[in-house]
Amino acid sequence: MDIARTAEDKDNLPETKVWKFSDILAIPEVKQRWLKVKKYFFLRESTYDMTNRCNIRCNGCYYFEGEKQFAKENIDVQAWRQHMEKEKERGITYVVLAGAEPSLVPELCQACYDVLPLGCIATNGFKKIPESVGYKLHISVWGNDETSRRVRKAKDLLLKQIENYKSDPRAVFVYTFTKFNIDEADSVIQVLEENGCKATFNMFSEPVGYTGDLKHDAASLARTREKMLSLIEKYPETVLFSPYNAVTHTHTKGLHDLFECPYPRRNPSGDLGLGRTFRQYRTDLTWDRDAACCVPDTDCDDCRHYAAGSAVVTSKLYRHAENPDTFKAWLDYVETYLAVWVTGYDKGANLTKSPTPPPGHNVF
Repeated sequence: MDIARTAEDKDNLPETKVWKFSDILAIPEVKQRWLKVKKYFFLRESTYDMTNRCNIRCNGCYYFEGEKQFAKENIDVQAWRQHMEKEKERGITYVVLAGAEPSLVPELCQACYDVLPLGCIATNGFKKIPESVGYKLHISVWGNDETSRRVRKAKDLLLKQIENYKSDPRAVFVYTFTKFNIDEADSVIQVLEENGCKATFNMFSEPVGYTGDLKHDAASLARTREKMLSLIEKYPETVLFSPYNAVTHTHTKGLHDLFECPYPRRNPSGDLGLGRTFRQYRTDLTWDRDAACCVPDTDCDDCRHYAAGSAVVTSKLYRHAENPDTFKAWLDYVETYLAVWVTGYDKGANLTKSPTPPPGHNVF
């Protein structure tokens, strides 16, 4: 290597401005969005498997992997109410109800809501959850009805989901991209818009030991990113997503490699943040720190799950505060997260219109 020439070339490069955080916040649109999202920094989550029963069975289901599926169900409403009181005392402010299918135990969902009214339920949408349970509802969509019949063994599932949750302010339809349903997203999102439904995007992330064919490869990741970007532009009132969401969840590297996952399963530290507070409870109200993450039994190296990103990406505030463009992208991500996860939060226009690479990664 010609050291002298290298030094000369370096000297001729344009100087890169070093931004102070206060200078970035002095930009009016950044300050306005920052003050809006900052109000929700009190959210502190844990997740809860409500039941080990389900009314459909999907290829690649996360619940029916690992040991959690064998936990005995606790169906005592009072026990769940007391458990939530203890969680509230522990400092938990936001709950995610999941498991196999929470809509099969609406009385338990109601008990949780009565104690901790900020939260979300992950549901397949086949059975309607009572309106008295005011949590955000994430309704899983894995393609059109033909694909649902093949992959989820469920006939006319999208029609049933829309029938149950058309124009329901709690509902967000979560379209999970697999290798095979990328082009179906256009028609699905169009139908959702026609019915007054909101939508967001997820990426299939393989469970540990998965041997099916839904896993993404480099080509399908790139195709999915382009599809997401086009749908964001075409359906701005329906799709709750941003270009930075599209980049981070379709990157060739998974979320842990990009940002270092803070959930206990990949984070040995119990001193700060999610490592200290997050728990993933099974149906018997026990939990295992070594297995605790937002989507247990996902292969961490392949994790691009939207639920994981809600904490993994948003927790990296200062990593994104290196310049206005990167910080705007992060604010778009947080804004999307809040609109998807918090009832009554209205998403504004994205501050960034084009893809921004994650800090430290110049390629997608």
